[in-house]
Amino acid sequence: MPKQATTVSGDLPEKAEPKWLNEEEREGWLFISSIIFNLTRQLDNQLQQDADLSYVEYMVLVGLSESEDHELTMTDHELTMTQLALATNTLPARLSRVVARLEKDGYVSRSLSAEDRRVSICHLLPQGLQKLQDAAPGHVAQVRHEIFDHLTEDQVHALANIGESILGDTPSKLISSSSLRRGSYPA
Repeated sequence: MPKQATTVSGDLPEKAEPKWLNEEEREGWLFISSIIFNLTRQLDNQLQQDADLSYVEYMVLVGLSESEDHELTMTDHELTMTQLALATNTLPARLSRVVARLEKDGYVSRSLSAEDRRVSICHLLPQGLQKLQDAAPGHVAQVRHEIFDHLTEDQVHALANIGESILGDTPSKLISSSSLRRGSYPA
């Protein structure tokens, strides 16, 4: 909740004036906003056209495929729905709809946890792994075309540093197996 300043007489609080963006900050913010919207649209269009997947569906398959490597669970290629929501930065209601579509297409399945029946677990099926492996080369080519072909090595390093400054760490460390297990989720 925003802080409110009190009046000199101490009667009713008045809202503090926001610290507006200066011209350079505004331009930076508009660049970030444009990149977020345009890049997401470009990546989504490529995945829809080439792989019949949305960007979010692709990221769900990626999150599940990387769960084994990042030891997010004790078994291969599965995450709780909460872990998957965090790993894909997707709201639980939207994730549920996305997973339902992937489940209908035979790419994932869901089950209830044996330890806690309130917890749903999403499993990557072999068809889903194959779909991801088929889609990945085109997706990576699009990412390279949209971002990295336009940047020097120093700019890529600066971009990573900027991202770490904003997020507080690297994405792979923010969404690590230990942080997901202990509930230390990114804000």
